[in-house]
Amino acid sequence: MTEEKWGQLRNRLLKTVGQNNFTTWIEPLEFDTVDGGVAVFKVPTNFMGNYVSQNFADLILHELTMAGEPVQRLAFRVAANSPARLVQPAAVADSYAGMADDAEVLTAPAPAAAAGKDTLEALQAAPLDPRFTFDSFVVGKPNELAHAAARRVGEGGPVTFNPLVLYGGVGLGKTHLMHAIAWELKEKNPGLNVLYLSAEQFMYRFVQALRERKMMDFKHLFRSVDVLMVDDVQFIAGKDSTQEEFFHTFNALVDQNKQIIISADRAPGEIKDLEDRVKSRLQCGLVVDLHPTDYELRLGILQTKVQQQRETYPDLRIADGVLEFLAHRISTNVRVLEGALTRLFAFASLVGREIDMDLTQDCLADVLRASERKITVEEIQRKVSEYYNIRMSDIIGPKRLRSYARPRQVAMYLCKQLTSRSLPEIGRRFGGRDHTTVMHGVKRIEELKLTDGQIAEDVEMLRRSLEA
Repeated sequence: MTEEKWGQLRNRLLKTVGQNNFTTWIEPLEFDTVDGGVAVFKVPTNFMGNYVSQNFADLILHELTMAGEPVQRLAFRVAANSPARLVQPAAVADSYAGMADDAEVLTAPAPAAAAGKDTLEALQAAPLDPRFTFDSFVVGKPNELAHAAARRVGEGGPVTFNPLVLYGGVGLGKTHLMHAIAWELKEKNPGLNVLYLSAEQFMYRFVQALRERKMMDFKHLFRSVDVLMVDDVQFIAGKDSTQEEFFHTFNALVDQNKQIIISADRAPGEIKDLEDRVKSRLQCGLVVDLHPTDYELRLGILQTKVQQQRETYPDLRIADGVLEFLAHRISTNVRVLEGALTRLFAFASLVGREIDMDLTQDCLADVLRASERKITVEEIQRKVSEYYNIRMSDIIGPKRLRSYARPRQVAMYLCKQLTSRSLPEIGRRFGGRDHTTVMHGVKRIEELKLTDGQIAEDVEMLRRSLEA
């Protein structure tokens, strides 16, 4: 193999492994010779030869094979004047008896099979749900930023933020938005290589590639996509080898200016056992929170789903107030909300009745009980005091300092929103205050939520914590 050919091969490796890996591990390699099916490279240290052998040998072998070189194995020779030494099997030493006495060789066997079309087809993307499009996504204040960011990525074109990280609790629309992005990209550019899969599938394929000695196939697949979408990335937390491969894949794609879209159940910095370098990479793009749904958004989702159910049950009628009742009572999970509506329509169709409040409460008794967790005034007071790092007695007590008065008003507002207590009852729990004081506090927080982003965030965080 000529130096010119090795230079062309290096350029292909650069695109696959990314600039950082290339500069550190591939660029220092110096091609020496091909002898008896063994390609020999000079390396500055035995550590580098060992690392390249373990992590990039399959990839280099693949590129050599694709270039028409009759190579079955790699060897890395440390320069004769290097102080580093490696202990080698006798067979290896015998194979290179003609080299300098103090030269050291590290061999890497060929993979079981070269990368091919069959292998890539076997590692295809997870299927996309045709129901999950932008048209079917109901937008409200809790998810409008995430929806706008997803729309922007779905338009294609130059990458403006990379990665896009969508995070939030169960049933808030993360997977829906990821599928919608994939559908939009495929519609605008059918030739685009979009790979969508869960973090669990990424780990499974990584382990499978290790077991079957097909790491070269794995690296080629994940480093050759135009858009990589990984759902529920928190799944790889604590799995060191998978995290390392994900990190290198991430770097390689970013270096090539390829779009990456990630979802998680919480912010990257809050995922336990996720390596700091992975957290840092995820946080370098646009990180968007899908907040828990509010009443208006849940009602909008139900109204949209009713229109869809009409296609299956065109003759069923739904009484006034039923959707409002469901939107109020089932507040934590959109999937549960949609499932409840589906069950209602099916049950009403079977018994031949209108969907009224009586049928709703009979049919969904278990769902309504499960969503009926009572939040107490004391629990709210304790949470607020912990959040603002003040004593609970200061929230209840008579002090009017701003550092106590504002948390007290937040607590009163949450009591009004999350409990069934009347204003006089809430006032009595706050040191015997008059109901007009509670009313003033509630109104003040409602006003501040519109003008003070910190107050709005505090209230939302506390509400989510209390409803969890």
